[in-house]
Amino acid sequence: MITTPNVRQAVPFFGVANMERSLAFYCNGLGFTLKNSWNPQGHIRWCWLDLGEASVMLQEYLEGKRPEGTPGLGMSICFQCQDALAIYRETRALGLTPDEPFVSNGLWVTGLTDPDGYELCFASPTDIPEETKLSELQPL
Repeated sequence: MITTPNVRQAVPFFGVANMERSLAFYCNGLGFTLKNSWNPQGHIRWCWLDLGEASVMLQEYLEGKRPEGTPGLGMSICFQCQDALAIYRETRALGLTPDEPFVSNGLWVTGLTDPDGYELCFASPTDIPEETKLSELQPL
């Protein structure tokens, strides 16, 4: 057992097929900022992105090395935020297609799928009854 707690943060590390497309989604769409990157031959191959206190790392697959199947199948990354409904509205206004928000486990939850198929959820606390959909309370 580790007796000296020195872990500070867990950062999802996603393999991506097209770094430019992924950066457009994460930075232009979701508002992440570039914290660090590795740029061989002037092209970003790896990067660390921040959004508030959350982070993700992206690594572009080498030519011919993309694994078969759906990336991250059965896994989702859930970002805890102050207002998941605001994220839903803002991403829709940008032309993205977030899932309709619903209440689960005392949280408003909305989700997006990134360009490589990774599931991203955004959640915020609520006292609205379980399983309520946003469309039941207001028009979408």
